[in-house]
Order: sequence, then structure tokens, then C-alpha cells
Amino acid sequence: MGHPGKRSLPFLLIFVYICIHKASGQNAGFSRQRKPFFERLRRLEEQFRRFQEVTLTHLQEIANNYNVSYSIDTRFQTLAEENRAMALAINQSQAAVQGDLAHLKTWVRKVRHQSRRVDARLQALDLALSPGSWPQAQEGRERQVLQDTLARLMHQVHSQGARLAAVEVQLRMASPETRAQPARPEPSSSAPQKDSQEPKPSPYQRTPPYDPSARPQGKPTVAQRGPPQPAWHPQGPGDICNVGPVLVFPNASTQNVVFLRPSFLKALRALSFCSWVRTATGYLGTLLSYATEDNDNKLVLHGRDSLVPGAMHLVIGDPAFRELPLQLLLDGQWHHVCVIWTSTQGRYWLHVDRRLVATGSRFREGYEIPPGGSLVLGQEQDLVGGGFDSAEAFVGNVAGMAIWDRALVPGEVTDLATGKEAPPGAILTLAEAKLEGGFVGRANCTCLGHCP
Repeated sequence: MGHPGKRSLPFLLIFVYICIHKASGQNAGFSRQRKPFFERLRRLEEQFRRFQEVTLTHLQEIANNYNVSYSIDTRFQTLAEENRAMALAINQSQAAVQGDLAHLKTWVRKVRHQSRRVDARLQALDLALSPGSWPQAQEGRERQVLQDTLARLMHQVHSQGARLAAVEVQLRMASPETRAQPARPEPSSSAPQKDSQEPKPSPYQRTPPYDPSARPQGKPTVAQRGPPQPAWHPQGPGDICNVGPVLVFPNASTQNVVFLRPSFLKALRALSFCSWVRTATGYLGTLLSYATEDNDNKLVLHGRDSLVPGAMHLVIGDPAFRELPLQLLLDGQWHHVCVIWTSTQGRYWLHVDRRLVATGSRFREGYEIPPGGSLVLGQEQDLVGGGFDSAEAFVGNVAGMAIWDRALVPGEVTDLATGKEAPPGAILTLAEAKLEGGFVGRANCTCLGHCP
């Protein structure tokens, strides 16, 4: 028998081979199992990378869309602001165009009125030049001669009245009772001062229409301005009683206005305006304003803060006016004022406290104030019933106001200034006053001295 180690060696080699083969088979199986896992992992990485790329693309698109949306919003806001600015400019342009159209309509209306007036005058001239109208022309000349004679007589009456007033002043100053009292300053002359001047261009006319009647006839005379002279009252204003209601204009508001309705019911060829006045400012505002559709200054007693203190313009048919010296009214006391005008020779007179302080002629000779307009106290009209300016407003008190359609004589003016019975025939008084808004008050004072 052989050696036992030699018999076991083949079995050992076979066993080792089997173990090695089995181990290699297990390693191959493990390698085969690990390979699909890496493949799946690689595919997941590729999918994740593609997902990242798609997500980044979508995020970029969203960012671009947001920027576009923000730009659109900004553009819309800019367009809205431009639209608002354009609408505002259009509204302003429309307002300016409407204002220009209103001025144009007013101008056309005035031109039409002037054209009708010129046509009427041309027709009257043709009629006067026709052979059949010679007797009428002769009657017209005779009527003109009578009117001239009447005007001269009225002027003489007013002059005599002024002289009588001066004589009465001197007699009262010379009486023993007057000597016992402190001497009052006496005006240097009772006669009004007159000075010949060419007519001035009116400061009230915005668009001067052509008016043949406004051309001066001859050389008019207007009252010359001078230093204020102390007024003399035959009796104190406090003793003047029974003058009716007192209108109080407390300030220069454009709402403080008084309408006189109805106004003039017929055309006026003569006028007398008389009133007790007490002003509370250093200038005279507008006492009276009468406006019609074709002329907002048909009749105005006008003052404003830019004029010489105490100066007032008497306007009849703008642009014709005369400047009246009323410095006496600036002392804050009651004064009686009468402004008288007649178309006969265009004469006018100004009485203050019954004394004649200004007179003139050739002022609106032959003119006629038409009826149917708007008549107000305390404001100057730039439109019919409106267009007021606070710089032209009257501040103070007005009492005993009345208007006549004739020229009062000095005796009637004296009766008014001394508190006697008013002349008959007044066409307008404060009984026709209509207070509309504002702060104008109405006081009933027994005597002027009791008024606030």
C-alpha cells in the first residue's frame, strides 16, 4: 500500500478547485447584480439634469414675462398721466374758446346795435333832406332854439340859486348867534370852477364801439379838481329827519349789491339823482350803475380805489364821462349830493350840501338814456346784472335816494338838503330797492344823527 498523504492530495486539489470555482461564480453573480443599479443611477442623474435644464428654462421665461408685465404697467401709468394732462389741456382750451366766443358774441351784439342806430340816423337824415320834410325841419330848428333858450334859463336859475346860497351863508355867519359860535371855515367861492378840456378816453370801455353820438359837440367843460373845501350845512345832518330807510354797505364785497326794480320804464333826456351819503373809506365807490345789453355803462356814478381820492366819474353812454370833485364826502360825515343832467345843450350840475360845486355843458347833448336796463346801487356792472369788482364797490351809508326824469331847480335841491318835502315826480326811490344776498343792511332811522 502506498503512502496515505499521496492518496488524499488529489481530493484536496479537487476540493480547492471546487471552492475557487464557486467563489468566482459568486463574484460574477454579484457583479451582474450591481451593474443594473449603476445603470439606473446614471439614468436618474440624466433625468435630473434634464429636469434642471427644463426648470431653468421655465424660470427664465417667467422672469422675462414678469419684466414685460412690469414694463407694460409702467407704460400704462405713463399713458394714463399723459391722458389726464391732455384732458386738462383740452378743458382749458375749451374754456378759453368759450370765453373768446362770449366776447365775440358780445362784440357782434354791440356792432349790430350800433349798425341799427346808424341806419336809423341815416334814414332820419334822408327824411330830413327830402323836400316834403322841410316844414318838419323848420319845426325842429324852432324846437332847438326853444331848448337852447330853456337851457340858458336853467343855467341862470342854478347860478342865481348858488348866489342866494352864498348870500345866506354870509348872512348866517354875520348874525350875532353865529359870532358867538366858533367860526366855520367858509369856501373861497360859492361859484363852481370850470375848465375847458378835451374829452378823455374812458377807462371803463374794454372794446370801444363806434358811436357817432359820442363825438364831442363843441368844446365841453368839466369841473376842475381842487383841494377839498369844508361843507356848510344850514342845519346839522343829525337834524335831518324822515328821509326813509337807510342802506348800510358794510364792506367792499362784490355780493353787497342793491337792485332797483323796475328800472327806467321810458327813455330819459334829463335826470336828477339826489341822495344823502356817508362814506367809510378813503375813496368813493360806485353809487349808481345802469347797464343795457349794448352798453354796460349807460349811466354810472363811479369811483374806485385807483382814482384820485374824492374823484368820481359821471358816465352817460360810455365812453363819454366827466370827472366830478367830491372830496367833501371823505370826512366820514353825512352829505347831501345831487347830480343833475339834461340833454339840452348837454348841461350838468353837481350840488353838495345844496351848494353848486361843479357845472358844465356839451356833455351828451341830445342824448337819450334808453329804458329796460339793469339799475344797481353800490357796484359797477361790467355785465348786465353782474361783473362786479370789489375795487369799485361802495362802502358806507345811503339814505333818501331818489331819481327824477327832469332837472331839479336850486330851490328843490335846497328843500332836499334841508330836510323839507321832496319834490314831486320821483320815478325811483329806495322803496324799489331789492336786497339780494350779501351783507347790505336796511336801517330805519328817525333822523340821520341816530343812524349807526
